[in-house]
Amino acid sequence: MKKLTAIILTITLLALGAISFVGCPANDGGTDGKFTVGICQLAQHDALDAATQGFMDALTDKLGAENVEFDLQNASGDTNVCNTIINKFVNKKVDLIMANATTALQTAYNATSTIPILGTSVTEYGVALGISNFDGTVGGNVSGTSDLAPLDLQAAMIRELAPDAKTVGIVYCTAEPNSKYQVTTITAHLTKLGFTVKEFAFSDSNDVSASVTAACACDVIYVPTDNTAATCAHTIGNIVREKKVPLFAGEENIAKSCGVASLSINYYDLGVRTGEMAAKILKGEANISDMPIEYAPATKKYNKEMAELCGISVPSGYDEIK
Repeated sequence: MKKLTAIILTITLLALGAISFVGCPANDGGTDGKFTVGICQLAQHDALDAATQGFMDALTDKLGAENVEFDLQNASGDTNVCNTIINKFVNKKVDLIMANATTALQTAYNATSTIPILGTSVTEYGVALGISNFDGTVGGNVSGTSDLAPLDLQAAMIRELAPDAKTVGIVYCTAEPNSKYQVTTITAHLTKLGFTVKEFAFSDSNDVSASVTAACACDVIYVPTDNTAATCAHTIGNIVREKKVPLFAGEENIAKSCGVASLSINYYDLGVRTGEMAAKILKGEANISDMPIEYAPATKKYNKEMAELCGISVPSGYDEIK
């Protein structure tokens, strides 16, 4: 009788174990291996659009279109809208957040410490997230890609294409901390090359025209990778074309609209690299806390129409912006 009781107890325990196993499936990141990815893009302009598209294309390629659902939201440059979008993603418990541009990254970073966050189109993560002595890896639930091109080489490009210039007017938005980082860094490089540097800052898009007009008193203008400037590139272009002042940009799409040249990364390729990182995270092939920030190579590009307008002869080694 005792033997029969023991057999019945063993069978019961095995059955309960089976029920427990069935009731608690492995956490594969979503129902039936499907993933929901929230994308918060700060504003709509060519560079950010390209990064988002590259990200989506790469992640779809790696996971299959049937296995990933994108919730793409654009904040139209509004920080409050950015907060609303990110909070929606957190409440929805998306499997991963892609934050396109610095403000989107900062908002996501402050909103969740558990959902994986990948930034892209972010210049310097230490500055963006207030990390002292940043060593290249954020840690925790954050990683991503940087759009920072070598600022010393950008300064050298300006000297190469404008050998007789003495003054550089830098136009940038004070509301973007990564823009200020670029301004401070490139100013040191420009000064070493013999330039006198003057800053013409603006707080929002309403002040762009006045700042650019004032900067036209300089021999050349430099615009860093700056989201507000990018959204106002056509306005900037109208002013510098009328004044025939050479403008050099930290980002190709700004140069395409209003600049002579740029030493810039390709934002679509940057988005692809971010999407490849996301695939590794979602498939469990990498731990986001161990993933260093990744960078894309920069290339020299020039705007033929603006170069001719400003009387600048572009040497070999530059690709024409199409």
